Amino acid sequence: MSKYLDKAKEIRAIVEPHHNCAQSVLMSFTQSLNLDDQTAFKIATAFGGGMKSGITCGVITGGLMVLGLFDVDAPEDTQALVKFFREKHAQMIDCADLLKANAAAGGTRKPHCDALVYEMVEYVEKVLKEKGKI
Repeated sequence: MSKYLDKAKEIRAIVEPHHNCAQSVLMSFTQSLNLDDQTAFKIATAFGGGMKSGITCGVITGGLMVLGLFDVDAPEDTQALVKFFREKHAQMIDCADLLKANAAAGGTRKPHCDALVYEMVEYVEKVLKEKGKI
């Protein structure tokens, strides 16, 4: 397991304060960004729950934040992240749709969201390694 995935699992195990999906992804990489956890927590606060509106899933916005902070921001890189997510999740990217589909399949929210966070952390780490950023 990687240090980024380990940190994501630590963050998702914290009950109080709750860490949304965007915060969880971003905070998984703070140790390599010279960014403190409190600042990362605040930056990503409004991006949980699909920007608190059920739209774009927080793991996507969190993943894009991490790529941007590592200067990986070419359109093909950001589009590839979204394409990766869509392909894994029946073309859905909106939080509300993902949660609805999970509930319809009998899933519960926390394990579902945890799995999305871990999946995105692994994807972002892979991209950063391929780009020589970590």
